[in-house]
Amino acid sequence: MNKTAIVTGASAGIGAATAIRLAKDFQNIVLVARRQAELQATATTIGATGANALVLPADLRQPDAAEAVVAQTILRFGRIDAVVNIAGAVPQIHLFDMTDEQWNDGAEMKLHGARRLTIKAWPHLKETKGSVIFTSGNSAQEPKPGFAAVATINAAIVALAKTFSEQGIIDGIQVNSVLPGPVMSNRRISFLQKWSAANNMTPEEAKTQFLNTSHIERYGQPEEIAELMAFLLSPQAKWLTGAAIRMDGGEIKTV
Repeated sequence: MNKTAIVTGASAGIGAATAIRLAKDFQNIVLVARRQAELQATATTIGATGANALVLPADLRQPDAAEAVVAQTILRFGRIDAVVNIAGAVPQIHLFDMTDEQWNDGAEMKLHGARRLTIKAWPHLKETKGSVIFTSGNSAQEPKPGFAAVATINAAIVALAKTFSEQGIIDGIQVNSVLPGPVMSNRRISFLQKWSAANNMTPEEAKTQFLNTSHIERYGQPEEIAELMAFLLSPQAKWLTGAAIRMDGGEIKTV
């Protein structure tokens, strides 16, 4: 049985690391993101493992993108066993500075893009008794004004995943959400560079300050989140559904 997993946001960071890790457990990996060159680099790494990689450049903010991704996946591999929704860069802008366009753009990519893809893949997941993962973030559990859109959209994703999981119990589909904390991805490096420049610091000083403020030992690595994703899609975790699992090095201090 050649199992197939769709991974969005697979061009870099957690998405690329997850796609590469899942190549150990799935024979076919479908790579979805907007940047084709970076997707191809992920595909090359996956190909070296012996798994098959299908590169599908797509902007999931577009309403018809999800249907196209599912159609091309079925055309190439004939089945869908897992959908891992990771794509979505939400602007880290203060609550009072966010425009309606920025709010809507963030929601279209991370929330509605994942919602549409999951719905389009759902009939095929029912056939395989497959799994879905939504990627949120630990800001969903500790909203702050400087990260208002990130926190709000992440909280909505947790609720959306829970809704899908209830339907999944009926349809035989496992659904969970993952809430990563401060992972040292390309996106975070870019944020730290901009933040440090605006605050007259070096990037290394900014990294240290954020660690001290968060009261954690270190930043996470994309590969650590990828291992959690792989476990959630493994047979050992099949009874785990409807859960929101936080992995953040202890940044969130509440129960």
